[in-house]
Amino acid sequence: MSGNLQFNKIMAAGLTAALVIVVARVGVDALYHTEPPAKPGYAVEVAEAPAGGGAAVVEVDPDWGTVLPTADVAAGEKVFGKCVSCHNVEPANANMTGPGLWGVVGRATASHPGFAYSDGMKAHAAEAPTWTYDQLYHFLANPAKWVKGTKMGFAGIKKPEERIALIAYLHSKGSTLAIPAPDPSRQPGAAPAAGTAPTQPAPKEGAVATPPSGSTAGGPLPTGPASASAAAAPAK
Repeated sequence: MSGNLQFNKIMAAGLTAALVIVVARVGVDALYHTEPPAKPGYAVEVAEAPAGGGAAVVEVDPDWGTVLPTADVAAGEKVFGKCVSCHNVEPANANMTGPGLWGVVGRATASHPGFAYSDGMKAHAAEAPTWTYDQLYHFLANPAKWVKGTKMGFAGIKKPEERIALIAYLHSKGSTLAIPAPDPSRQPGAAPAAGTAPTQPAPKEGAVATPPSGSTAGGPLPTGPASASAAAAPAK
């Protein structure tokens, strides 16, 4: 009889301990419970600054007349390995998860027969009706950023040289878009386009900024006879 009583005490102690643990967990959950936001927030994209500080580098569109004739098409085919699960690039041009890409370079945007394009891509076609070299270059860098609302769930190809090689490979697959002549304005270090002022580097701390040639600290030098007499007059 005493053995049964001792067993009952042990069982009661075990059940009591389990009950205390359950109650404690419920209490902690109730104390620290948080509701998810009704509307998710959006990530703020910040331009990356180059190493050592300074202003962020703005990527310039490639000079296609220079880079395409020398692009590594074989390397582009390897890059396309990231796309084969969703896209076909053979002459049959069958649609898969994404549209067929035979002849895509120079093709009308959102035009491949039989593919259900997203509303975002259709809207983009109204703004950019052709898959030009520049359009493909920016889209492949970050599809969701370049075409808002696209169904293409691909993070993008960040390295410019890989995108150039991929576009060269796609161009070899049924494209009739001509390769443009080299464009000196797209060459590294080219002068800015007409109508745009070159940016001047900020003076170092404590240094005095030097005014542009032919001007004074207060503005451009006047012209005409008055300017000659003013220049000859001694400072008072």
